[in-house]
Amino acid sequence: MHQRQLSISLYLNYFVHGIGLIILTQNMQALGQHWQTPLATVSYVISGIGIGRLFAYFILGNLSDRFGRKVFVNLGMASYLVFFLGMAVVTNIQVAYGLAILAGVANSALDSGTYTTFIEMGGRQGSANVLLKAFMSAGEFLLPLLVANLEAQQLWYGWSFMLAAVILLVNGVLLNRQQFPARNQASDSALAVSQNSSHGRRWLATIGLAGYGYTSMAIMILYTQWISLFATRTFHFSALLAHWLLSLYSIGSISGVLVIFWLLRRGIAETKLLVTMNVGSLVALLVICYSPIAGLSMIAALAFGFTAAGGVMQVALNLFIKLYPQVKGRVTGIYFTFGSIASFTIPLITGWLSQQNVALAMRFDLVIGVAGIGCVGLAAWAIRSPKSLSQERQRINHIDQQIVRLLNERFDTVTAIGELKQQQQLPVLDQQREQRVLHQVAAKSKQTAHTPYLQAIYQAIMRNSRAYQTDLHDLHKEDINHD
Repeated sequence: MHQRQLSISLYLNYFVHGIGLIILTQNMQALGQHWQTPLATVSYVISGIGIGRLFAYFILGNLSDRFGRKVFVNLGMASYLVFFLGMAVVTNIQVAYGLAILAGVANSALDSGTYTTFIEMGGRQGSANVLLKAFMSAGEFLLPLLVANLEAQQLWYGWSFMLAAVILLVNGVLLNRQQFPARNQASDSALAVSQNSSHGRRWLATIGLAGYGYTSMAIMILYTQWISLFATRTFHFSALLAHWLLSLYSIGSISGVLVIFWLLRRGIAETKLLVTMNVGSLVALLVICYSPIAGLSMIAALAFGFTAAGGVMQVALNLFIKLYPQVKGRVTGIYFTFGSIASFTIPLITGWLSQQNVALAMRFDLVIGVAGIGCVGLAAWAIRSPKSLSQERQRINHIDQQIVRLLNERFDTVTAIGELKQQQQLPVLDQQREQRVLHQVAAKSKQTAHTPYLQAIYQAIMRNSRAYQTDLHDLHKEDINHD
């Protein structure tokens, strides 16, 4: 229960973070009027977020290993709170730039404290990191609607900042009532990955995953920056269709998050997911870059969002952390530092390419896609290892959880059946029904050698179900006698 409450607070922070990522761009015109400056100056202020992230990630990641995750989640929330409150009223450009840098620091602090916390919760909480992307996307989706509504009613633009601040204040109270897990503890699966990797292979995996920290961010930034202009200029798509290719990418992204979360919960290996998704994103990108058919481009845009922006960045981080389970914060800082470098360099590179040709800038994303496959391929090759006892026991534990849940459902149904039998004065034992169940087990068994053992297990299940029904029947009789 405590883990669930903590998870909700951490997710709520990332809803606010999603707002923080785009709140300046969504209010550019209003801020320019408030500051009495051109939009270029507002854009300059926005660049401060990237500077703050670039310089803070590695430092805060290391410090979170030493001082604990809760400190840095609170630091991120406090920094964002100052940013939202200050940016709503500030008039000095230098102060505004400082607040933007503080927003970058807030982003770094939240990442350093949150991703590591979910890993340290144990079990399959690494999959919970993927859901952070969904909450960010929710914030990014809802804020433009709020800003548009404020503009339509000619209300103060600062209300969008105040809403985020209020959510942070309320969530700060809720979060600080929760107990965080012990820092730097390592799960069995993390220890297995770490211990089964030689020093040389671990370094190769580190290079691959750090490189992927760059390419995974770069491939998304480039697409979102250039797709609309590329579609109109290269294939002469309408402006509506060009913007729709970006919306479909967002829809695919949210869908991908949910599917990847489900797959990780099912125990799918991170390396398989990473390689498959990156190959899929490259294929989708090829279609987008070279197909003049509008319908095909729309399908490819949806697929690209699903594969490239559906949480694979978080999956790679989970894998990276498993390599170094004792310094999770440092690893998180390194990984996102490479992503911050991509945020800074990709606009510069593609800006230069676009001077020659917009299509050239967009198709540079294919180079990044190939590099991303190379990075995850290197990491998957370096991490691969023969099956270990601990890994197989982890799989058994996951399967057992599913079996127990299904047996609970079965016994709930047994209760309902027992009540119906009492009403109809039928015996608990139905020999013909049990024989039919055993025949069904034999028919559905995929391995003939397993069949007699499966039937024996089901005989035990049915025997205990009868005992449970009998106990319920006896209790019902006692209740009647007492009445």
